[in-house]
Amino acid sequence: IIYTRVWIPDPEEVWKPAEIIKDYKEGDPILHLKLEDESTLEYAIGPKDNQLPFLRNPDILVGENDLTALSYLHEPAVLHNLKVRFLESNHIYTYCGIVLVAINPYEQLQIYGEEVINAYSGQNMGDMNPHIFAVAEEAYKQMARDEKNQSIIVSGESGAGKTVSAKYAMRYFATVGGSANDTNVEEKVLASSPIMEAIGNAKTTRNDNSSRFGKYIQIGFDRRFHIIGANMRTYLLEKSRVVFQAEDERNYHIFYQLCASACLPEFKDLALSVKEIHQMSIFKIIASILHLGNVEIVSERDGESCHINVEYQCDGFLEKNRDTVYEEQINILKASKVRLEKTRYCYYNNNKNKLYIISSLLSSTEPDLHLIGSFRNSLHLLMETLNATTPHYVRCIKPNDSKEAFVFDSRRAVQQLRACGVLETIRISAAGYPSRWTYLDFYSRYRVLMTKKDMTVGDKKQVCRNLLESLIKDPDKFQFGKTKIFFRAGQVAYLEKLRADKFRFACIKIQKTVRGWLQRRRYLKIRKSAITLQRYGRGYLARKHAEYLRLTKAALICQKQYRMVRVRRAYLTIRQAVITIQAFTRGMFTRRLYQEFLLHHKAIIIQRTVRGWLDRKKFLRARNAAIVIQCAYRRVLAKRQLKQLKIEARSVKRIKELNIGMENKIVQLQRKMDDQSKEYKNQNEQLSVTNTALGTEVNKLQKELETLRSRQGDNTQLTSMQEELEKLRAALQESHAQRKRLEEEYSSEKAFNSLLARYLIQSVVCLGVAGQEGSASQKEARLQAELDEERLRYQNLLKEFSRLEQRYDNLQEEASYAKDMGPENAAMDLSVFMKLQKRVRDLEQERKRLQTNLEKMEELSQHKVSRQELESENKKLKNDLNELRKALVDRASESCSSNELQDSYNLLLSQLKAANEELDVRKEEVLMLKTQIVSSSKATPDNTNHIVSTRDEISFTTVMELWHVFVRLLETQLQSQSRKHQDELEALHTQIEVLKEDLEKKQETLNHFSTLPPEALVEFSVQQEITRLTNENLDLKEVMEKLEKNERKLKKQLRIYIKKVQELEGQIIPMLSQAVAVTVQRKDKDFEGMLEYIKEDEALLIRTLPHVVSATVPCLPAYILFMCIRHADYINDDQKVHSMLTSTINAVKKVLKKNNDDFEMTSFWLANTSRLLHCLKQYSGDEAFMTQNTSKQNEHCLKNFDLAEYRQVLSDLSIQIYQQLIKIAESILQPMIVSAMLESGSLTGVKPMGYRNRSSSMDCETGGPGGYTLEALIRQLGQFNTIMGEHGLDPEIGQQVIRQLFYSINAVTLNNLLLRKDVCSWSTGMQLRYNISQMEEWLRGRNLHQSGVMATIEPLIQAAQLLQVKKKTSQDAEAICTLCSALTTQQIVKILNLYTPLNEFEERVTVSFIRDIQNRLQDRIENKQLLVDTKHTFPVLFPYTPSALSLETIHMPASLNLDFLVRV
Repeated sequence: IIYTRVWIPDPEEVWKPAEIIKDYKEGDPILHLKLEDESTLEYAIGPKDNQLPFLRNPDILVGENDLTALSYLHEPAVLHNLKVRFLESNHIYTYCGIVLVAINPYEQLQIYGEEVINAYSGQNMGDMNPHIFAVAEEAYKQMARDEKNQSIIVSGESGAGKTVSAKYAMRYFATVGGSANDTNVEEKVLASSPIMEAIGNAKTTRNDNSSRFGKYIQIGFDRRFHIIGANMRTYLLEKSRVVFQAEDERNYHIFYQLCASACLPEFKDLALSVKEIHQMSIFKIIASILHLGNVEIVSERDGESCHINVEYQCDGFLEKNRDTVYEEQINILKASKVRLEKTRYCYYNNNKNKLYIISSLLSSTEPDLHLIGSFRNSLHLLMETLNATTPHYVRCIKPNDSKEAFVFDSRRAVQQLRACGVLETIRISAAGYPSRWTYLDFYSRYRVLMTKKDMTVGDKKQVCRNLLESLIKDPDKFQFGKTKIFFRAGQVAYLEKLRADKFRFACIKIQKTVRGWLQRRRYLKIRKSAITLQRYGRGYLARKHAEYLRLTKAALICQKQYRMVRVRRAYLTIRQAVITIQAFTRGMFTRRLYQEFLLHHKAIIIQRTVRGWLDRKKFLRARNAAIVIQCAYRRVLAKRQLKQLKIEARSVKRIKELNIGMENKIVQLQRKMDDQSKEYKNQNEQLSVTNTALGTEVNKLQKELETLRSRQGDNTQLTSMQEELEKLRAALQESHAQRKRLEEEYSSEKAFNSLLARYLIQSVVCLGVAGQEGSASQKEARLQAELDEERLRYQNLLKEFSRLEQRYDNLQEEASYAKDMGPENAAMDLSVFMKLQKRVRDLEQERKRLQTNLEKMEELSQHKVSRQELESENKKLKNDLNELRKALVDRASESCSSNELQDSYNLLLSQLKAANEELDVRKEEVLMLKTQIVSSSKATPDNTNHIVSTRDEISFTTVMELWHVFVRLLETQLQSQSRKHQDELEALHTQIEVLKEDLEKKQETLNHFSTLPPEALVEFSVQQEITRLTNENLDLKEVMEKLEKNERKLKKQLRIYIKKVQELEGQIIPMLSQAVAVTVQRKDKDFEGMLEYIKEDEALLIRTLPHVVSATVPCLPAYILFMCIRHADYINDDQKVHSMLTSTINAVKKVLKKNNDDFEMTSFWLANTSRLLHCLKQYSGDEAFMTQNTSKQNEHCLKNFDLAEYRQVLSDLSIQIYQQLIKIAESILQPMIVSAMLESGSLTGVKPMGYRNRSSSMDCETGGPGGYTLEALIRQLGQFNTIMGEHGLDPEIGQQVIRQLFYSINAVTLNNLLLRKDVCSWSTGMQLRYNISQMEEWLRGRNLHQSGVMATIEPLIQAAQLLQVKKKTSQDAEAICTLCSALTTQQIVKILNLYTPLNEFEERVTVSFIRDIQNRLQDRIENKQLLVDTKHTFPVLFPYTPSALSLETIHMPASLNLDFLVRV
């Protein structure tokens, strides 16, 4: 049963809780209450004496960090909330609207360190737990934003902690507003506080360090908000304490400090000790005061003594406290014979605000001395100053008078709350809308009051509006804002009551259902027992009846079987006899039918043979007759043609015209053969040189490999040397293969050229014979024809020259393409194509000369059909190629997923197109020569025609065979491309099927969604989202890992092959085209890895180096600098060495100072500085650094100078750069950490209610600034790691950087967790563990998990586990003490105090459980600091990592513009 809870007055505790156990009706004089000790109380109420008691707030609101967030705002609620926070959670600060309530703990708390200041710096006032630093940060932020003066007013009674609060506020300003120069004004401000306290503070009965005057401290800031100075003034100084102190009190601290230091030499001139001549005067004054105390004032009338101010009256306060020194008193002092009084008289001039010290010569016109003027002027000046500023209020509360730590006296606290105006602030807030909830918090808390229909609305704001309008009928009780809902006092409690009723109804329904289920189970159990008994009884009877039936059935079966056997035997006998008769009869009929079929088949065979013989005889007769007719007709035609050919053979005019210049062509061909032979010899020599160089290098590497094995057997270098050896062997084999191919090509070309020469000689001989038979009358005509022919030939040669030039350009482009494509693909694709293309070109030239003879033979033999067949076959091949090309284009357009396949396909198309164009050109030339050969064939003898035709047939056949080979090659390549595209298409189809299956699964999930209730739908959707994001993260990680692996592989290959790029180019390009001459730039064999420069170019080098970035050689500037230093050492120029190193160090410092916020530039120079340091060690000549060097590297060691001092300077510079790198990275990560680790996340589905951010009024859903996500934080860490890797930074240093950054993430996250109650919940612990697991996966993906990085975030891991473990029994306490070994006792207790239950069904952490934890951990030796030091930096270690790169192999790109450096 839930009763209404109230507060009733109590003389000891001021207010104590109770519950109303009987319904109250208006007008009842008594309330029936039950107290916490289960006792009952009849509480009398009336309209005048006792009003109705105050209602208590729901438990969800108890412990709020802002008093105005309470639903019921009254004195007992405020007092109870402060007491709970102070005693149970040890929170001394609480917000009350714009006022910060501070309770003095009378104990030193570890919540004011620099790490706490850093945690509050830049945060909103409500984002963190209440703190004096939060008020100071708010004032500092408003001053910077509004450019208006701010004031912090700290008030409270003596001993409440005003001075300490002001001191901590000054410390905050001094830390966040530190001066930019070297004067350290902020330290002077802090140092002035003890001096000020010594002068104005004193010990009282309530406070050991009580401020006896009002302090006004004015701190000045410049435009950059750095402290530039401070001014301190006092108000309302208690001057009476100088001459009077109450019992157990004493004077100001300064007097005791001066007396204690009177013997010091520097205080000798102050005359602090009383001289003997003055001691008697002092004794006289004291004696007179003693006598004056015994004087009795007697009335003149009755003689009785009169007592003055027995009771103090406040009427006429100003007049009575004017503090006027009367003239009679002044005259008495003037007339005193004691010299001490004359020299120590003083008065205060109010008009001039000065204190005058009067000597023995007193003036007669002194003004009146009084206190009220000082009081009035000080108060007026203070109010004017404060009214010109924006105020911030701090109210200090003294919890008890005995100064005991964390003891709360409710009566004393209520007195101060009533006196300092906190309750008035509460009452003002209660008159408005004190309770404020964001729409999301309200929706999450009170969605149990909504209907299923309301849950379907997408707009949560509208859902909240509908719910409130239906629950609270009075619209004045609540108001809707842009981001929050505002409630009047009591409305949240009313909603909590409705929510509790809903849960109670649900509990009753659950109980009803469970109880009904239990009764049904009992009934079913009884019913089952009865049914079991019935079943056994009926079973017994059934078994007896079954036995009877079984015996009866057995008798019947026996009878049936006997009768069946007897009848079956008779049936089988008759059946066997019938079957035997049928078998014999059917056999007889079948044999007869077979004999008839056999005779018919034989007759058919005889008829077929006879008819075939007759038809063949008829066909042979007809064919022989046709052959005879054809032979006769062909003989006639042959005779006619022979006659015509003999006539034409006698005329050699045309043949001479066609064969003029044949001798020159023979000479040209011979010269060409000689050139080819010479070129072949050159290629052989080049191959021999290359083979010799490769063999030498292989032997050298083998020797180095054996040397390395004998020295230390380094696995890494051995592997790399073996790989290099295998690659050199492969290159050697490839060069041998290329040489063999060149030899084969040369032999084939040589054979063909010799054949061509023999043919031309025979043609010339034939032409000579024919020329002798010609007549002299035709010479003139032949000369004219020869002139025309030469002119035409010259023009054709010009055309051919232009075409060859274009072909040369094409070959150059193909060579450049092969260079870009790489040696393997170029050798595979272009070498075969170029070989065939050259062969086709030579054969086409041969065909050009012999085509006429071919056509003549075609006319003679009338073989036009063969030529037409060839042309049709050619056209058919063309059509097939076009169809293949079209199909490939269509497939390529359908699946454009692979750029590599598309490029290869385009290359083949371009080759095919060029071949087709060249074939068309050859055809046109053939057609042009056709007419010439027809006319000249008439004058050619028969034997010559026979030779030419035979040669032409052979040449044409060879050309066609080569063409078919070429076509088949292209078809093979196109088919392979087609198969690849087909495979890609199948892969796409498979992907489509997978997507279809995924779509079907999603459709099933969607259908499943529609059947779920709202609560299960939310949980299921959260789980689905978690699964989806996890899968996406895994997929992205796999992709990133593959890309990074591929990138590393490519970089490694690039570094290995960069040395041989030029040599490979020199070997490949001559194979592609013999017409292209390439000069291979080879490195100088005597290069010693030094760079020479003149003194005047040193400044230019230093200016150029910051811009030197090489993608092939990381840390190239460091190598350049060291090679310059090597040359200076080589020439023994100490000035040059000193100047170079000094200039380099100064230039690096200058660049880093200019780019003090550039992570990439800082990482670049950290890598180069450390590499230069390693080079100085590696080549220093010290044996300790030479163990991993090669023999060549040992030869490059410095000869003349010891640069150990400069190594130390570079080591110090590297440390400075490392620290700057860490600072830049932390400044980039700082604003991301809290949001990514604590405030955002995919797992944050439940937020604890009742501890909402106090000042969060941004509408993040409608344009407000969004926070950083964990993915953004991990992405930033990945960028840092990538940049360091690209710059060639040592992996060990990169691991230390990541370790330091993870420490910073741990420190900032854990500090915020310890200072924010709204994030100390079970859901935050779950989110933290997920985030940490994601970061650990990131480390594993980059092989950083074994570098000790995870140990830096172990406290955060344990804090997340602490939020999720059970916190109830002693076993739980023991488990927590064992688990949280990386957390301090204060941190564990703080997290337990801040822990917020997820909902009202989860129990709070009890005070006894926390005390048990403290008792178990009291013997632990640890640091007493609460927060983690965010400024801590791990010491950096630069391990020695020598370079495997030889200095003589370093190549400087021309783009660096370092031409003034000469390689030596």
